[in-house]
Amino acid sequence: MTSHSTPPGLARFNTLAQSAARAALHEVCASAAWGQRLTAARPYATAEDLYATSDTATAALTPADLAAAMAGHPPIGRPKPGDPASSREQAGMAGAPAELKAEMLELNLAYQEKFGHVFLICATGRTGEQMRDAVRERIGNSPEREREIVRTELGKINRIRLARLVEAPLPEQDARP
Repeated sequence: MTSHSTPPGLARFNTLAQSAARAALHEVCASAAWGQRLTAARPYATAEDLYATSDTATAALTPADLAAAMAGHPPIGRPKPGDPASSREQAGMAGAPAELKAEMLELNLAYQEKFGHVFLICATGRTGEQMRDAVRERIGNSPEREREIVRTELGKINRIRLARLVEAPLPEQDARP
C-alpha cells in the first residue's frame, strides 16, 4: 500500500477551528447533525476517509436531519441565486427549453405536495430530460421508498461537494494559528 500525502484542501480543513469547519460543511450539507459528525471525526488522513465518514453520517440521519439537509437544496430548475455550486450542479436544466422548465416546475410542485420536500437528485451530469424522467418515475414511490432514494442521492451530492472542498484550498485566515 502506497502512502499519499494529504491534499492541501483537506489539510486546511483538518486544521480549521470548529466553527469554521462547521460553516464549510454547512455549505456541503445543511444538516447540523451530519456536519457535527464530520467535524468530530477530524483529522482525516485521506479524502476517502472523509467520504466514508460522510456516507456513514448520511446513513445515520434521522428523518428530521434528512429534512434539514433537503431544506438546503433548491428545486431542480431553480438554483439558488448567486450560488455557483447550485448553478453548476443543475447545469442540465440551464439550457432546457421553456416547455421542459415549465413541466419540471409542475412536477416539482406535485412531488413536493406528495412528499413534503423538494425533489432531490444528484443533478451533476444529468440532462433536463433525465431529471424530468426521474421525477416522473419517483413520484409514484411510497414515502418510505422515496426517503431512502433521497438519502442515496444526498450521499452522492455530499461526496461531490466534499471533493470540491478537499480540492479547493480554503482561505488561510480561517485556519487556527
